[in-house]
Amino acid sequence: MPQMIFVNLPVKDLETSKAFWSKLGYSFNPQFTDENAACLVFSDTIFAMLLTEARFKEFTKKDIADAATTTEAILALSADSREKVDELVDAALAAGGSPANDTADYGFMYNRSFQDPDHHMWEVAWMDVEAMQQAMAEGE
Repeated sequence: MPQMIFVNLPVKDLETSKAFWSKLGYSFNPQFTDENAACLVFSDTIFAMLLTEARFKEFTKKDIADAATTTEAILALSADSREKVDELVDAALAAGGSPANDTADYGFMYNRSFQDPDHHMWEVAWMDVEAMQQAMAEGE
């Protein structure tokens, strides 16, 4: 069985978060979704558990970071092309997300980022692996 990842994220309003990600074309696994949590499906092996702050607090003794003022993590998603990077980030901004970092274009790698309604930072990146390897070889 392939290894899977479940990223747990606290959210202030679960329905707002579900609506945001639904507008981006993602779905939720109903087996792990209820009034306190929603299992956001990115792929067969990548999931984000969107947890109400009260539910999230059950898993930690630490304070929940205020992602509006503190960077807790930068979560990165791959894209199949530069155009797909733009499509996803533009959709996120249109769905109520906000800009995060500046666009980065290295020729062989292109990425843009956004913040979801809870200010979690998401980066969407495309990379031409062959061009990256060639650039690295030429730089050695």
